[in-house]
Amino acid sequence: MEPTIIVRIGYAFISLFVITNYGLLLIGSMARISAKVQGRVGQPVYQPYIDIVKSSAKRNSISHGIMFYLGPVFRLAGGIGTYMFIPAVFGSVLFRNFSDSGDLLLVMYFIFFGQLGMALGAGEGGHPYSAIGVSRGLAQMTAFEVPFALSVIAVAIQYGTLDITAIVAAQQGGFMHWTLATNPLAVLAAIIAFLGMSMHNPFSVVIAPQEIPIGPPTEYQSNLLGMLQTNRAIFNGAKLVLYMNLFFGGATNIVVMVIKTFLIYFINVFVGQAFPRLRVDQSIRFFLGVPTLIGIASVIIAAI
Repeated sequence: MEPTIIVRIGYAFISLFVITNYGLLLIGSMARISAKVQGRVGQPVYQPYIDIVKSSAKRNSISHGIMFYLGPVFRLAGGIGTYMFIPAVFGSVLFRNFSDSGDLLLVMYFIFFGQLGMALGAGEGGHPYSAIGVSRGLAQMTAFEVPFALSVIAVAIQYGTLDITAIVAAQQGGFMHWTLATNPLAVLAAIIAFLGMSMHNPFSVVIAPQEIPIGPPTEYQSNLLGMLQTNRAIFNGAKLVLYMNLFFGGATNIVVMVIKTFLIYFINVFVGQAFPRLRVDQSIRFFLGVPTLIGIASVIIAAI
């Protein structure tokens, strides 16, 4: 029997709670792994929890305008909205969220919504170089969205639908039915775009570690920073689940979901430790070059 709307909302909160904690543990685990690669001890896996509690316990006495406060709210709304319209576990009543009420285009709009909201919020900050971080973020976002959008178009053409649940259903039956096997070029373009979307090395051009002290960690404090840290976990989890559903056959249980998303996220760590950070102009030229050509080829393959 179809659950009532109240029950579905309750299931959605449980699903959101699970993905938030999973995202926090994933961030802590990857930071620990990166430290081990660099020969350091590293932070504990539960450090993201400590950071959120510490940030949320402080009060903010700085005022920069309404948009400065709405930026983290928009960012959090983008992360939650992205996840709420994606089926985390195929065939599960608890983890299907509201995937039957939205499609792939709606999910992509929520991804843009959070990023643009954050740019507007940071742009109203008091730091004189806020515009540098905003321009870097929007420029790179525009660049990596090109191969990502092309890979999504290829998937939509291949399966003849924008319904994420239907796309996952079409990939059931084994590895040879996954998009990874049927259109590997679309997956390759999407994975390269995923590196830019996650903003790890070599595409960490927004905060630019060891170059300029700008970005959310310095612009925002207290509960606003805690909100951003929470969204980082939710948004990471949502992106991983989306990629799993579009390109890697989805998941029929929570264990498979954890394994697949962990391996997808590990690509960030592997690439980030192997390559140094690119300049902004290098990053933009890179995404508009080979990855875009791969995305175009994937669309052609799906069309024929």
